[in-house]
Amino acid sequence: MRDFRDLKVWAKAHQLTLSIYRLTTRFPREEQYGITSQLRRACVSTSSNIAEGCGRSTDRDFARFLSIAGGSASETEYLLIVSKDLGYYGEEEYDRLSKDVNEVKRMLNSFTQKLRAEANT
Repeated sequence: MRDFRDLKVWAKAHQLTLSIYRLTTRFPREEQYGITSQLRRACVSTSSNIAEGCGRSTDRDFARFLSIAGGSASETEYLLIVSKDLGYYGEEEYDRLSKDVNEVKRMLNSFTQKLRAEANT
């Protein structure tokens, strides 16, 4: 069993979650139960699935949770696009957040491939 707090990918996903929570405080009130809620849940799901996978007994199980986390990161990425296109925040902030979410996705993909390779040996 691993400690998720020791993983760089979890730390990066956690920082992204904090950034998104701060960002969404500025979204229109009418989006509280829409995009705001969905965006927050997607980014929290990324970090949560990494943490949950760490508690699994096999690398294969852990890799499955990392894959789910990757799906949540992709959902986060899309919701950031929609939010920007609706004018809820600017291009500069989008560029930074998009870079961060794509880095998390790359880290997850790399880690998942490594775990699957180890599970098959």
